[in-house]
Amino acid sequence: MRKNSTKNRTVSQEVRRELSRLLLEEVKDPRVAQLTTITDVYVAPDLKTAKVYVSVYGDEAQKKSTFEGLRNAAPFLRSMLAKNLNMRHTPQLFFAADDSLEYGMKMDALIESLHAGEAEANEGEQE
Repeated sequence: MRKNSTKNRTVSQEVRRELSRLLLEEVKDPRVAQLTTITDVYVAPDLKTAKVYVSVYGDEAQKKSTFEGLRNAAPFLRSMLAKNLNMRHTPQLFFAADDSLEYGMKMDALIESLHAGEAEANEGEQE
């Protein structure tokens, strides 16, 4: 199966949907923060591994404990995926931080500061 095939994208979407549901309803680990979101899942073409991108809202200590909790919950999540999804192979889960939201907020703040600087410069020229 090719990397960007329709089947691969569909499997990735289904794994993401099911993991999001499991994270919300089944994972009871107190280390996993309440504001944890699965942003994307990339399943390998051979369906043996899946890289799960997770966004955690909180400080670095909370992020670290959330990833530790997710790594400990990975066998449970994999078994629940096998139970709920009809797949020949259930992928092994690897969790990675998705910092795109933080990066986007930082870029927004920079753009806003540029616009504020331009507005102040324009006001100074008009006076």
